[in-house]
Amino acid sequence: MNNLDTALKLLPHGAEFRFIDRLTKLNPGESSEGEYTVRGDEPFLRGHFPGEPIFPGVLLVEAAAQLAGVVAQSDPKIPPLKNLKLTALRNVKILGTARPGETIQFEARVTGRLGSLVQAQATASVNGRTVLQAELVLSGELSR
Repeated sequence: MNNLDTALKLLPHGAEFRFIDRLTKLNPGESSEGEYTVRGDEPFLRGHFPGEPIFPGVLLVEAAAQLAGVVAQSDPKIPPLKNLKLTALRNVKILGTARPGETIQFEARVTGRLGSLVQAQATASVNGRTVLQAELVLSGELSR
């Protein structure tokens, strides 16, 4: 599974709330790399901030969680979890952001699984500069 559309269909998000444009690498169930290019026409940029638009830090976290979800849901040995959602954040550091025209590179790695819980580490960078570091917990429902 290295097709973005196929991978993202394993997540509950609609296209309007996806913050990964492209998968650049996927090791199913283990790790992934992906990108999002800030176009500049996203509705949230009008208010964040007028005249000085920047990609919100909370959306950096959301994008990292989406990529971690792609990794978790693509594991060939474990069935996808139903209703997978971000449920906990640890050690989140927002160290910067992106502006229109910039591409954010995300990396996510699953570090542990226990039943319906998935732990992951994620980072984001812009032009080689780290803008996010986070430990994430995702949870869903086991298939029966």
